[in-house]
Amino acid sequence: MAIVDKVLPALPVPYAMTRPDRVPSPRYYDADFYAMECELLWPRVWQMACRLEEIPKPGDFVEYEILDQSIIVVRVDDSTVRAYHNACRHRGVQLVADRGSCPSGFTCPFHGWCWGLDGSNTFLYQPDLFDEGNRDPDDLMLRSCRVELWGGCAFINLDDDAPPLRECIEPFAAFHDVWKVESLRTEWWLSARLPVNWKLAMEAFMEGYHVMETHPQLMPAGIQRGSASVYRQDFGRGTSSQARMRRLAAAGTTVESKAFIDMQINSMRLLSEGMAGMTHAKDVAVAEGLRSLELPADPALASAQWLRHLYDGIAARDKALGVDSPDLHQITEEGLTSSVNFCFPHYFLLPSFSSASSYRIRPLGPEECLFDLWSLVRYPAGEEPPPPTTPVPMAPDDPRWPPIPKQDFSNLPRQQKGLHAKGFEYMRLSDKVEGMVGNYHRLIDGYLAGFSDEKLLPALQRVSGPIDDLVGDIGF
Repeated sequence: MAIVDKVLPALPVPYAMTRPDRVPSPRYYDADFYAMECELLWPRVWQMACRLEEIPKPGDFVEYEILDQSIIVVRVDDSTVRAYHNACRHRGVQLVADRGSCPSGFTCPFHGWCWGLDGSNTFLYQPDLFDEGNRDPDDLMLRSCRVELWGGCAFINLDDDAPPLRECIEPFAAFHDVWKVESLRTEWWLSARLPVNWKLAMEAFMEGYHVMETHPQLMPAGIQRGSASVYRQDFGRGTSSQARMRRLAAAGTTVESKAFIDMQINSMRLLSEGMAGMTHAKDVAVAEGLRSLELPADPALASAQWLRHLYDGIAARDKALGVDSPDLHQITEEGLTSSVNFCFPHYFLLPSFSSASSYRIRPLGPEECLFDLWSLVRYPAGEEPPPPTTPVPMAPDDPRWPPIPKQDFSNLPRQQKGLHAKGFEYMRLSDKVEGMVGNYHRLIDGYLAGFSDEKLLPALQRVSGPIDDLVGDIGF
């Protein structure tokens, strides 16, 4: 796509994206811009409200908060989850806080009015004290919020007329269906209050271009920082270890079996120690059992054989344990190995072998956000851990953070402060590897401009997906 000036034709958007590779800095701190997002973006989008293992039994509920809105997500039965606005129909008192279980329904702590899990009013103290119009059963129903399920999660939408969830999160959903993400469960869940705009926290995970400097331990062996074409050839979107090995083979490079296996296991261990779900210790243990393999000297053949044995080992382990795991051979054959995928506006999944990491970001103000991080694994039936509890948010420099998010968090507060610098008008993006950031901001402008769902839906489907994207045509 040619980089040209472009003006949104509907409602005026302050600090609009007139070029897809330049992001005006006030979008990250201007109070009026933030107010527009609160009014025109967040009430119209699907949001990951909770993981389903948080509400395993009828009556289990969690409170999902976004801006000034509080939503109850409750399990009604094995196949039904509902969501309600968290307000008593009498005087508006919030019915619940955080999470809990109420199999018999909700009771207002102020005057004792009650509601069933289906939202119907079941008790009104002395109804004769109220005018008939104020005790109509239909009027006293808890106000429903749209909720749909996908991927082991409940998503809510404050807009009753928004397109269905699945339409809004493709191709993200289809990609992860093959990974069987619905069978993942929470191993641990951490949270941070970050002193940065929510979009800044999102963008830290929309490109791998930062890996060379921020996460140097994750760079492929033999790659030096500062090499001219390293990122595009060896780490960017659409690359894979197989593609890298084919290039080495074409250049006449050979590998020594033991050194190659050591490199693979070391890479897996770095990801495991760095964030657990990105590559789980269980899978590192399988790899350790393959050290005696003899691999071909051809890098491409060595890589293919290594992955075949590793995938077979993981599959055999999971089958023996009765764990429902994806077919890693199929995933590789279909090219569905992108390690980081984004779902507009605030959710990421990072599947790897038998596990995954997941992020969710929510705004708390123009320059503050809440960042949730999950490590997700699969368990044998009957051995799942108890439902997770809401984590207490930690500071971004808390020593309990795993190494990889700690490295990411080290940049963000400095970036937020730097955006206020006089003379810094806009970010300058690479149209080749940071295009996701520009595409994402232009989609936000579509919401702020008041575009219809018919116009926004194709853009949603263009933006959600693998990171390291090119600047692309999103339809406006």
